[in-house]
Amino acid sequence: MPTDVSTPPIAGALRFDPETLKKYGNWFLVYGIVMAILGFLAIAMPGIASLASTIFIGWLLIVGGAIGLYADLSAGRSAPGFWWNLITALLYLAAGIVILVNPLAGVLTLTIVLAAYLLGGGAAKLFLAFSHKRDIPQAWGWVLFSGIVDIILAVLIIAGLPGTAIWAIGLLVGINLLMMGTAIAVTALTCKKMAGSATGGTAEKKA
Repeated sequence: MPTDVSTPPIAGALRFDPETLKKYGNWFLVYGIVMAILGFLAIAMPGIASLASTIFIGWLLIVGGAIGLYADLSAGRSAPGFWWNLITALLYLAAGIVILVNPLAGVLTLTIVLAAYLLGGGAAKLFLAFSHKRDIPQAWGWVLFSGIVDIILAVLIIAGLPGTAIWAIGLLVGINLLMMGTAIAVTALTCKKMAGSATGGTAEKKA
């Protein structure tokens, strides 16, 4: 059975359409830049970003609870897990309403949840690092360092409550948006460059 040995397997798996990348590359670039700008603004104004994030989460809980309640009631009492799903949907609705009625208290609650998440995640990373020290001798130190940073952040947030609630969520959301937006923008520029190179190479072959 003949095989094509002119194209390496990896290169064949990474084939792309230059025209598609050229067509949508600008949209991804704009999307990345907008996300990076929003991230920068969130870092510059973490209090507003924390409040906006909390209100957004409140609406997400309400929408999710309403959809869950409608789906559960539509399925009827004979559906498996009817009462559990009903209670869960009502809790989502109640939590969303409480957050929207008093978003400042919601910011404090979400900050405590964030600190608990960082503390638990950091402890898990420490356990993972020491458990696999022999398996990943070159990487376990980074896992250990990441776990220590998470625990330190959690301790600082908890120790500074309620003051840290003003900036913690907004700052972390801003950093995430900035990093993600930068990554998308750089990826878009790289793809556009690759598409241009591929188009140029195709033109040279035809010539």
